[in-house]
Amino acid sequence: MFTDADLCAHREERNRMVEKQIVARNIRDPKVIAAMRKVPRHLFVAANQQQDAYLDHPVAIACDQTVSQPYMVAVMTEMLALTPTTRVLEIGTGSGYQTAILAEIAAQVYSVERHAPLADSAQQRLEALGYDNITVIIGDGTLGHPEAAPYNAVLITAGAPEIPDALQQQLASGGRLVAPVGGPDVQRLVTIVRKEDGAFHRCPGISCRFVPLIGEQGWEQHP
Repeated sequence: MFTDADLCAHREERNRMVEKQIVARNIRDPKVIAAMRKVPRHLFVAANQQQDAYLDHPVAIACDQTVSQPYMVAVMTEMLALTPTTRVLEIGTGSGYQTAILAEIAAQVYSVERHAPLADSAQQRLEALGYDNITVIIGDGTLGHPEAAPYNAVLITAGAPEIPDALQQQLASGGRLVAPVGGPDVQRLVTIVRKEDGAFHRCPGISCRFVPLIGEQGWEQHP
């Protein structure tokens, strides 16, 4: 369990992050702003990196992964248009920071992580923080988690060559999927909305850079 001191540490830096990196860049959803202000980002990185947790860039974690830049977390969360009844599928748990932001707003979050050590540590961290609406699954995120489908929102937190069909098919009617799509080095955020007739409407967004999405319907894993 985390202590009150753990939770309250870096509060000034967290508030500054929200004002200068989130609000100042036109994030307007009050639910997203409140979640970013509440979740203790420093507890999702290594102890020797906590001084960098609230800076305007990603932070490296184990297994050659990262905690995304705070602004990118806020942008992608806002693009999902979450409500208190939303069921979310997240692809790429990582340290669990983005997962916690989603869980602050949505009813239920299912998060798939291919690296077992990351999944295990994220599950323990999220439970210690009191989240009871998160399920972490170890597996190939490009295949999603069909057992709990359909989802009102799907978030892919790694760069995909194209949006996996399996994830689109697990999206509920009226649901939204947000993903970085493009090459291995630079991508563009894409929003997919599933219409009532089953068709998918696609809208491109801002440029970004994420670690590659590895899996059967993503990039191949190189030795």
